[in-house]
Amino acid sequence: MNNNFINRKDRIIASAIEIISEAGIASLTTKTLAMKENMSESLLYRYFGGIEEVLVEVIGIFTKYDERIIATIEGKDMPHLDKALELIKMLATNYTGYPELAAIALNYEVFLHNVNTREMIADCLVKRRNFIVREFQMAIDAGEIRNDFTAEELADIVLGTLNRDLLNRRLKNDNITHEQVSQTLGVKFIKFLKEKIN
Repeated sequence: MNNNFINRKDRIIASAIEIISEAGIASLTTKTLAMKENMSESLLYRYFGGIEEVLVEVIGIFTKYDERIIATIEGKDMPHLDKALELIKMLATNYTGYPELAAIALNYEVFLHNVNTREMIADCLVKRRNFIVREFQMAIDAGEIRNDFTAEELADIVLGTLNRDLLNRRLKNDNITHEQVSQTLGVKFIKFLKEKIN
């Protein structure tokens, strides 16, 4: 396979993500994708067998971000609480640098109902949550944070906040970056969790 073929495939995937971000997943068709790439639909089929193959590649890119982030954090020597919150911060940084990925995050339900992407996105979300739950549990066990909440509840709070912020940014089109919002919430959250019980 030559580099032009690989580069073109990457561009097609990037265009698919842009279409999902700009117009929604229902707008992603071979026709709209071919038009965005300034190519014929028949040429598009030379690279992908159809939109389902494109969606699998899109989710593949999305899940690789998570895998790399988690692997990076696991290699760091830092408190468990910081590891859990570092994942959220790094996800926020990626969504800020590549805002189209936020559209993928906001379409989890659609991808969970697609037979071709269901397992990929479910596996990604389960691994993400399990990592955060594990780190929160170890933080609780190590006395880094209070045990007012279970590790599962803390993970749901943090992940729910991440998703809420993504949606708010889309609705309001704020100038504040998601990373800034997450860091502010993260600081407040850390202070609360580290407070001693009276």
